[in-house]
Amino acid sequence: MMPHQELGTRWDRCRRLLRELVPEAGGLIVFSRLNIYYLTGTFGNGLLWLPLDGEPVFLCRRGYERARLESPLKKVCSFYSYKDVEPVLQDAGAPLPKTIAVEMGGLSWMLGTSFAKYLASHDLVSGDRVLSISRSRKTAWELERMRQAGARHERCLVEKLPGLLHAGMSELEIGHVISDLFFREGHHGILRMESYGEEVYQGHIAVGESGNYPSVFNGPLGLRGIHPAVPHMGSHEVIWRPGMPLSIDNGYTLEGYQTDKTQVYWLGERSTIPDTVRKAHDFCVELQAWAAEHLLPGALPSDIWQHCAAAAETRGWAEGFMGLGSNKVSFVGHGIGLAVDEYPALAKGFDRPLEEGMAIAVEPKMGLPGVGMVGVENTFEVTARGGRSLTGTKNDIICIAG
Repeated sequence: MMPHQELGTRWDRCRRLLRELVPEAGGLIVFSRLNIYYLTGTFGNGLLWLPLDGEPVFLCRRGYERARLESPLKKVCSFYSYKDVEPVLQDAGAPLPKTIAVEMGGLSWMLGTSFAKYLASHDLVSGDRVLSISRSRKTAWELERMRQAGARHERCLVEKLPGLLHAGMSELEIGHVISDLFFREGHHGILRMESYGEEVYQGHIAVGESGNYPSVFNGPLGLRGIHPAVPHMGSHEVIWRPGMPLSIDNGYTLEGYQTDKTQVYWLGERSTIPDTVRKAHDFCVELQAWAAEHLLPGALPSDIWQHCAAAAETRGWAEGFMGLGSNKVSFVGHGIGLAVDEYPALAKGFDRPLEEGMAIAVEPKMGLPGVGMVGVENTFEVTARGGRSLTGTKNDIICIAG
């Protein structure tokens, strides 16, 4: 069970951000199961009412008994319809104020319309930014889980996987090997994303030009995937042969918390890596090191992005930086924790200063025509001395004997 004190820390942070960002609201209603877990300790089905003062109330649509077993919350109630929300909260001693912040991204349009209809006498304003900023700064309890996940992630990709790779493997076979290895090391299996409609399974496995294959995923590394209906992992038709890079960009989950890491492998002796490939990868490693040094409290994410984009332009790497053609993305990193795609992004427009305890995945990558994609990614903890890598410090291409 998540400690009550841990939840109290999260409630207090949300309340401080409510007063800062939505001062007219008297509290926050949360709908998504991920944010319900963040604020209750159970992956519940229903909604949570977090008033500015007083004990939160979790209203369960299903799983009432499970919520009582898993969450330290004192007030857990059942409800059937959104029309029951106001009277149930009134009976629980937590009446709704006139203005309420709500997690608008936590419901479909249809359900949101239904909810608003039953609370027509209240003013509903967005509380999504409160939740994303609150979650961006991890508690010591959360960071401990991410550190453990990161250590296992590194051990899998750097120490154990190389001995299991060989020529003639398909992308999908490599994906199966990674899945088996990760699960044996304690990976909990699921990777979660918050952007609407975005999905990921195990991550991206891309051999050679698959790394530049047109992608619908909001990331620089392309992949063919298993099937058009399942554009994840790798293809059984793409075979790893000597002289080809293998790019693995995946996540590792432990107790709900995720780390993100990219590792590039080369099939053949190090002397067979073309100069262009080596120089492109070295440039990405250099950028990651610079970004890590600047993951400091008070630094602006937008400044880090601007420096990296300008360096790619100045050094002649602009074409392939962060993807080729339509695969190109305008960020060089992203927050991570309970979801892969958390706040903030290292991108233009993200001008709220970094805070100590944030977790940021930094991922400078380079698409090379006719070759594929190289580059690096590690998950960092923001500290007063700069970014501390949770997923290792060995960033070179790992060579596998052909």
